[in-house]
Amino acid sequence: MDIGWYLAVSALVFCTGAGGVLVRRNPLVILLCLELMLNAANLALVAFARMHGSGDGQIFALIVMVVAACEVTIGLGVIVAIHRRRLPVDVDELRELRG
Repeated sequence: MDIGWYLAVSALVFCTGAGGVLVRRNPLVILLCLELMLNAANLALVAFARMHGSGDGQIFALIVMVVAACEVTIGLGVIVAIHRRRLPVDVDELRELRG
């Protein structure tokens, strides 16, 4: 397959994730949309690595997966802490984290 198809799918997935981040107000949905954006970047990295015949893009994709796992872990921890304090979980109402 041509690399253009991979990049088109990557752009579509990235735009879907970016639209979800801009439109949604639920932090869980925002985290899922951020994951979509990171997966789109991974797809583009792997496609370019395959086109050039090197493994550098795959190594960068693994690093992005580690960053995504850390982001989800910290994000879910913050959301659970907010929910336990019975604070609103709406992103627009969360202006600052109070201790």
